[in-house]
Formats: sequence, structure tokens, C-alpha cells
Amino acid sequence: MMQHITGIARNQMVFTSLEDSISEDNPVRFIDAFVENIDLKALGFELRTPKTEGR
Repeated sequence: MMQHITGIARNQMVFTSLEDSISEDNPVRFIDAFVENIDLKALGFELRTPKTEGR
């Protein structure tokens, strides 16, 4: 006789991490490290202070 497979509760929130979803040898990790180390100021970008009102 086969056992009944219990599924997950559909009314419960499941938290997952993007870090856990990507394997250690995935090329996207290299791209992430590369982009993280780009000097944005050298490329002409500057940080702005958000205003208290509006977008």
C-alpha cells in the first residue's frame, strides 16, 4: 500500500533566500562580484539624498 504524501500548508508563508537558490559555482556569482566592485564615481555617477516628500 502506498503512503500518502503530505504537501506544504498553502496558507503559510515560506521564506527563501536568493543566496540559497543560487549554486556556489553559478556564473552569476562572478557577475555579482564584478558589478559590486565597479567604481561608480569614476564613471560619473553620484549619490543623491532622498527628499522628504515625493518620489
